Amino acid sequence: MERGGKVCSFHVPHVSGKTLRPILVEQVSRKSTLMTDEGGQYFHVSKEFARHETINHSAGEYVRGDAHTNTIEGYFSIFKRGIIGTYHHISQQHLKRYLAEFDFRYNERSALGVNDKERAARLLKGIVGKRLTYRRPDRDHKQEAGN
Repeated sequence: MERGGKVCSFHVPHVSGKTLRPILVEQVSRKSTLMTDEGGQYFHVSKEFARHETINHSAGEYVRGDAHTNTIEGYFSIFKRGIIGTYHHISQQHLKRYLAEFDFRYNERSALGVNDKERAARLLKGIVGKRLTYRRPDRDHKQEAGN
């Protein structure tokens, strides 16, 4: 997440430095400052960036100067409330789709200067040529159905 900017979220089933590194290196400028909690998974990969600030939540620390993780925690809070309050349950199979939906909502918000008309136009542009299906019709399926 970029402070005051956009978010790009990923489903990472097993979080470790090894699984996070490719995502961070691909998505984040090496000139950036990483702001994370004290999790060990960031230790080695953080050396590849300009600066790394950690917040020690277990010691009751939440902000130190401009170092904090409040922005990303706010996004996670919105995501979790959306899942619990609207969808109630989601499967890992479709988690990336839910993440994409919440990324879109966050990235196209009024705070970034996007109005309702622009948001709707971007939404409609994003669906061109896409279709969500659970099963593609095939010959065997049609024959079984008597078609």
